[in-house]
Amino acid sequence: MTQVADTAAPVTEDEDDEESGTSSPSRIDAYLPNRRDALYLLGGTLFGGLVGYEAAGFTSSQGAVAPDRVDSTVLTYKQARAALEEGNARYVAGQPLRPDQTLGRRAAVATEQHPFAAVLSCADSRVAPEVLFDQGLGDLFVVRSAGQVVDRAVLGSLQYGVEHLAPPLLVVLGHSGCGAVKATLEAVKTKAKASGTAIDDLVTAIKPAITEAEEIGTDEKSFLDVATALNVERVLEHLKADPVVGGAVAKRKLKVVGAVYDLATGSLDWL
Repeated sequence: MTQVADTAAPVTEDEDDEESGTSSPSRIDAYLPNRRDALYLLGGTLFGGLVGYEAAGFTSSQGAVAPDRVDSTVLTYKQARAALEEGNARYVAGQPLRPDQTLGRRAAVATEQHPFAAVLSCADSRVAPEVLFDQGLGDLFVVRSAGQVVDRAVLGSLQYGVEHLAPPLLVVLGHSGCGAVKATLEAVKTKAKASGTAIDDLVTAIKPAITEAEEIGTDEKSFLDVATALNVERVLEHLKADPVVGGAVAKRKLKVVGAVYDLATGSLDWL
């Protein structure tokens, strides 16, 4: 990890919020009778494409160009959230720009990083923050664990990110159909005995959200969704009470928010 100076702007509430196919040899020969000519032209095309890719940025299938982010431009938390919302909208619409994934960007962030947001998300393979927020190298400081459970390693990682990288925004990201929440719910229902593995720690951490969902009379059909949202909210409360993360919030250097990702639609429900 790379340490950088704390340059975060204070967080203030009043900031502006052809159809494909295989051509026959005769058709190819009609245009390129010499295979060496064909290889020469192909090589030139690839070389030119690589140069353009590195210099101008990635061009998506829709033709839009995503220039590399200027890391020296410090964002407010509202601007950071807007960037995530816009990226998610592109992802949902199937029109991602895939920014900050050029050769130039890779070289630029090789020695230092300035992520504009931190994300604590579930370890589920279907919930990749850089993909669902349509971001690239050096944009997000991501920490992942099953059910977004915060143990000391996860907390230490987030503390590092907040203290040394100073993103203005931290998102706690849950998701629909969360296996960790489902497993905890099943353990509570069946009164399952401890397994003797570290999975017990996950169940213990998520169980209060299950209990709370029961206490407020949540119906069976929506129970998993409600428990998932409550789990996100409990993690938010835990982080805000932490001296480092919560301290940055108190100093208005950081905004901590929650969201739930829908696996089927790709959209987000901000809490």
